[in-house]
Amino acid sequence: MEKIRKGDEVIVIAGKNKDRRGTVTARIDAEHVIVEGVNVARKHVKPNPTRGIAGGIIDKALPIHISNVAIFNPATGKADKIRIQVEEVEDGRKKLVRRRVFKSNGELVKV
Repeated sequence: MEKIRKGDEVIVIAGKNKDRRGTVTARIDAEHVIVEGVNVARKHVKPNPTRGIAGGIIDKALPIHISNVAIFNPATGKADKIRIQVEEVEDGRKKLVRRRVFKSNGELVKV
C-alpha cells in the first residue's frame, strides 16, 4: 500500500523548495511525485499549429523524489510519518481492512 497518494497534502523536507506545502497531483512511478506549486521550471515551447499549441514560456511542474516529501498532519501542523493499520472486520465473513494513520496521534489520513 502506498503511503503517499494522489491528493495528499505534503510538505517538502529537503532541497531548494524546503518547507513548501502542496498537494500531490500525480505519481510518476514508485519513487517520484509531482507536487502542485513545488519544483516548477519555466520551459520555452515552440508553436505547433497542427496540434494547436501556442508558443511561449510555460511553467511546468517537475517530479520530486518521494524521500524529499513528508505528509502534512493538520492536527499538529507539522510533517508526519504514516503507518498502515490492519484491522479485521467481521460482517458475515472475515475481512482485512488496511487504513493509513498518522504515527504521532493515530488519526486517519483524510484524502
